[in-house]
Formats: sequence, structure tokens, C-alpha cells
Amino acid sequence: MAETKREIERKYESDDSGLPDLTGVAGVAAVLDKGVAELDATYYDTADARLSAASVTLRRRTGGSDAGWHLKFPVAPGVRDELRAPLSDTLPRALAGLIRSHVRDAEVAPVVRLRSARDVRDLVDAEGRLLAEVSVDAVRADRLTGDGGSAQWTEIEVELADGGDPDFLDKVEKRLRKAGVRPSGSASKLARALAETEPKPKKRAKPKARQDGKPAAEASAPVTPVTAGDHVLAYLRAQRDTIVELDPAVRRDLPDSVHGMRVATRRMRSAFRSYARVLDRTVTDPIGEELKWLAGELGVDRDQEVLTDRLTAALDALPRPLVIGPVRNRLRTWAGARSGGSRRRLIAVLDGKRYLALLDTLDRLVGEPPLLTAAAGAPEKVLAKAVRKDFGQVAALVEEALAQPSGADRDLALHNARKKAKRTRYSAETAAPALGGPAADLVRLMKSLQGLLGDHQDSVMTREALRDLAAQAHAAGESAFTYGVLYAREERRAELAEAALPEAWETIGAATAV
Repeated sequence: MAETKREIERKYESDDSGLPDLTGVAGVAAVLDKGVAELDATYYDTADARLSAASVTLRRRTGGSDAGWHLKFPVAPGVRDELRAPLSDTLPRALAGLIRSHVRDAEVAPVVRLRSARDVRDLVDAEGRLLAEVSVDAVRADRLTGDGGSAQWTEIEVELADGGDPDFLDKVEKRLRKAGVRPSGSASKLARALAETEPKPKKRAKPKARQDGKPAAEASAPVTPVTAGDHVLAYLRAQRDTIVELDPAVRRDLPDSVHGMRVATRRMRSAFRSYARVLDRTVTDPIGEELKWLAGELGVDRDQEVLTDRLTAALDALPRPLVIGPVRNRLRTWAGARSGGSRRRLIAVLDGKRYLALLDTLDRLVGEPPLLTAAAGAPEKVLAKAVRKDFGQVAALVEEALAQPSGADRDLALHNARKKAKRTRYSAETAAPALGGPAADLVRLMKSLQGLLGDHQDSVMTREALRDLAAQAHAAGESAFTYGVLYAREERRAELAEAALPEAWETIGAATAV
């Protein structure tokens, strides 16, 4: 796997291109001259600039201390994750996979070449520890495609040392501003290079006025979403973007990335069902099945890991005298035997034709949506009606569950109510930008209900696992006592969740106004 580095930096411009004295910055004991490095970087993208559109940077650079291939993903303003691979003539496979969700089958090719003379200074504290690296970069940019031109500029870059306090950058910026240095207007060198080397457009004739007197260009300008269809599509587009953007994180096995991608697939499927009067289900149903497949692939090991973590935590909470027999070993063996996938298998899915075809299908869905007549309707009517329908179904399922005695039938009814609460939450999320407070309140209420019913369902699943473990232990001649203790505790947790439901539901009913 490629080496990863968290890059926290800020860029500045100065009319005189000089670097002011930084010895007065709080905490800086010395400014060390590290000399000038000659850097030569070629930046790559698709012909339609897919990486640039996603604020993803791919380059091959020689010179300096980190020559090689660099792939950068945005994390927050001024913060990026940079993945590095050794210098080679072709794009390393380790990086190629990380951009696949963005580029698909399109070829990446050189688009811009940047050559920089980097004059480097190290800011160090009294003990000689690096606080930040400051450089003055004299840059020449040459566009490598079409009729692009060249550009030159000088900028100041301040990069925080690994593990440094981000607040230190504020102190440096304060000193720079006092010296007349101002933050750069471009997010990166590449962004500035693309803007300043873009081919100049040919002069066009002035657009003819329409019959209403407005120029044609003005009439076709983007407008703020106003229809029900606009809002549903905005929600679907956000989920599509989340899937694409989380793909590299899933490949890197970053925390919560798999969960986040699964949630995005669920939100899309939920929107298809809730807003069936807006989008043609003959088109969305097959897409929903593919999203269900993807969620299943993502969850091959995830659900088992969550269940194992819950059992492990419950076991850790037991007093030592109540743990009888090789319970921990049994739990580890059980968890390993039920593990159904691997990282390698998941990566193969993300590299597979079926997944990439699904991404293309999602692009077409939001680009050429199968809108029905209701899509043109007012969101206050169309979206609100869909949300009310979903909530009515939740209400019926909760009432059905409350009317039943504790047992398997009630467990199933509560599970169905949990799934419907999740769907209602998602439909209210879609409607919230249009409906405002009432929909936002419903999102909060459904999230609370989903949490309560989720705790109950987790207890049901954990008890099933404990019965399985107890049976295995008994067959092996081991004591099943501890599994029984854990089972009783989980049963009690379910009872508490059921006991809390009537009051919680009464509160939700009183607060619902959509």
C-alpha cells in the first residue's frame, strides 16, 4: 500500500514575492535555511477533468526529498491526505485503484507541468524540533493539452510539521499578514495553473434576446431547486457523490468508511421507494437491487464485526467469577468461522465491472432522471405527502408491536418498525431543505426512535448468537453458564427498550407536525 501523509498547509501571495522575517513568531527559536530545491511535476487527469472536479490531485514529481507519485484527497480546508508511491514510468496500481471510482475506464494523461524553484526554510523551536516548513516557490506552469499557454508566479507555502499543532499556523499567518502577505486566491498550484493556462475562448456573437427581452445565456443559467423533483434529485446526487468519494477510503480501510457507503446506498434505495410518484420505479427498482447487492458486499464482515464487538464488550463487563470455561477462545473461534469475506475480496468487488457499471448508472440517473408528472409539483405538497405516508406506516407498525405480548412476534414487529423509521428519517431528510423545521424535527425524532428500536434488535441478534455459542460449548463438553448470564443481561436490555417505547412514541406523536 502507498505511504500516507496528512498534509496541513496554507498558501500565500506577496506583491514583492519576499519572505518576511519569521523569528518573531511565538515559539520559533530559529529559521534555518535549507537551500533551494528544483521540482518538476507533471499532473494527470482525464480529458474531461474528473479528478480536478473532485478536488483530487495526481502528479508525478522529480526533485526534492519526496520524488515519486503523489495522490492527494481533500479532508478539510487546507488539509489533504497525500499518498505516495515510488517513482516509476507508469501510474502505480496502488494509486490507480484509489481513483477508479472517479475516472472509471477513462484514461488519465498529462495535463499540466509545473517546474518550481523551492527556497526552503525550517521553523524550529528552542529544542531544535521542526514546527513548520516555509517555502518561497517560483513556479512556471505549462499546459500540456490543447492550445493552453504558460504562466508564472511566486507563492509562499507554510506546511505544518507532522504531529504539529494547527494553531501554530495562525501565529505564522498573523506575522505574514502584518508584512503585507495575503492568502492565496487558489486552493492549490494545480488549480491556479489550470486557471491561468486555460485556452482563451474565441469571441462569440452577442446572444440574441428572447421574446421576453432577456439574453439567451441568462435564460439558461442554473436556478435554485424549486420543484419536488429538484429536491429529490439533489438528495440522490448527494448520495451518489458520497459513494464515489468514500470509495478510496473504503479501499484504504479508513474508520467508518464502509458504514458510510452502506448508509448512502440505503438512503438512495429509500428515496426510490418513498418518492415513487416522483421517479419512475420501472427505472429505479433495478438500480435499487444493484444498490442492495453493493450494500450486501460491503457488509459481508461488517455486521459480524459489530456483533463480535458487542459480545466482547459484554464479556469484559462481567465480574471474573461469572466467566467459567474458555469463553473468550470460544468467542474468537466462533467469530473467525462466521467471517465471510476479506479485504482482498472487497477490493475485487470495487474493481469489478458490476460495481463500475452501477456507478455509471447512478451518473445517468441523476443526469437524465426518469421524472414523473408529480416531479414538477410544489415540494410543500408532493414531498410532505410522501413523508406523511411513511410516518403513517411507522405509526401502524409501532402500534401493532405495542399491542402484542413480548416474544418473537413482537420482536419481528419492532424490527419492521425500525426499518420503516429509518426510511421515514431518510424521506424527511430529503424534504427538509424544502419543508424546513417540521421535517428537520421529524428527522431527529425518527433517529431517536431508530436508536431505541435498534438497541432492541441488537439484543435479539446477540441472544441468537449466544444460543449458538452455548450449543457449541455444550457439545464440546464446556460449561454454558456464562452464555446464560450474558443471555439474561441481553434479555433485560430488550425489556428496558420495550418498556421505554410507549412513552417515547407518545412524545414523538405529540411533536410530529409534518
